[in-house]
Amino acid sequence: MKRRNFIKKSIYTSIGIGALSGLYAWQLEPYWLEFVSIKMPIKNLPNHLVGKTIMQISDVHIGNHVDDNYLINAFKKAQNLNPDIVVYTGDFVHYDSPEQFKQLQKVMQHAVKGNMGTLGVLGNHDYGEDWKESNVANTITDIVNACGITILRNETTNINDLNIIGIDDFWGTNFHPEKALANFNINKANLVLCHNPDVCDLNVWNNYNSWILSGHTHGGQVKPPFLKPPILPVKNKLYSAGIFNLSNQRTLYINRALGHLYQVRLNVRPEITCFHLETEIA
Repeated sequence: MKRRNFIKKSIYTSIGIGALSGLYAWQLEPYWLEFVSIKMPIKNLPNHLVGKTIMQISDVHIGNHVDDNYLINAFKKAQNLNPDIVVYTGDFVHYDSPEQFKQLQKVMQHAVKGNMGTLGVLGNHDYGEDWKESNVANTITDIVNACGITILRNETTNINDLNIIGIDDFWGTNFHPEKALANFNINKANLVLCHNPDVCDLNVWNNYNSWILSGHTHGGQVKPPFLKPPILPVKNKLYSAGIFNLSNQRTLYINRALGHLYQVRLNVRPEITCFHLETEIA
């Protein structure tokens, strides 16, 4: 009987732990935002940019899968950090229908903006069904631009002597990295925004040798302890989250996403990243 009672208690305990873990992964961690602080040494960085901050926000996924109030509150917290430059690295929406355009307008009225500039690129979900609806991408671009965020579509812009290069989404209909990198100047300070990190493995970089900020993976959203995430939407399964040192002195950073596709996270908290600019010592 003692052994039977022990087994019964063990089963009940296991069920209880499983239920609590499920509740945590469903209701708590998807909204437990982490602000990650990272040093960003950049080649040829001018002195007047040393100590400035770049905030990366990725994969907001505005729509019917992420609570609007959570996103707005996250933006308000991020605004308190007073970033100098803010960059959004794609997937502004989780597009199901034109309803998301109204949701996008509502949420992005509260968007975080930088004192010196605010930029972004599109992600695959910004291209609608099967990532092929160019009209959806164009509408999202217009809405976000109207909210004070300049979307770079294979373009380069300059903010206080920092060249920021925006590559349109790898899976979308406007992926032309050769246009984005055509005017890359190796003697200037440079930064690339590119939603899908798989682009880093393509032969398109034209000797680029600085930082690349990406998203897309959400860090897998679920990561068993001591194991790799079982599901990642990339060809290169090394690309989960965090910093990666690549060939030709490139440094990739993959943000774990502010939003989510499905409301479940385990050991992969949502993230907003704050980079602190410094000069790279040769």
